[in-house]
Amino acid sequence: MAKTSMIERDLKRRRLARKFAAKRARLKALIKDQGKPAEDRFAAAIKLAELPRNSSKTRIRNRCQVTGRPRGFYRKLKMSRLSLRLLGSEGKIPGLVKASW
Repeated sequence: MAKTSMIERDLKRRRLARKFAAKRARLKALIKDQGKPAEDRFAAAIKLAELPRNSSKTRIRNRCQVTGRPRGFYRKLKMSRLSLRLLGSEGKIPGLVKASW
């Protein structure tokens, strides 16, 4: 089980990323637009830098919904490989059969 503080920190980052997503996208589009004056693009870059760092989407860490484990993460199921195997062995995931040969 991951530390509760790490899980909460990641949830905070997800909330911030959702809150500032539109503003970040608008500023990035303005920065990339070569038709705009350099002063406007530079001002947009400064405004983008003033936004909270944790509002960036790249700072979000994929974590298991069951245990909070950050590694061995399956995006489709939103859980780690260990949780997947445990729940699969208990028969709680439909259609999942543990391999044996």
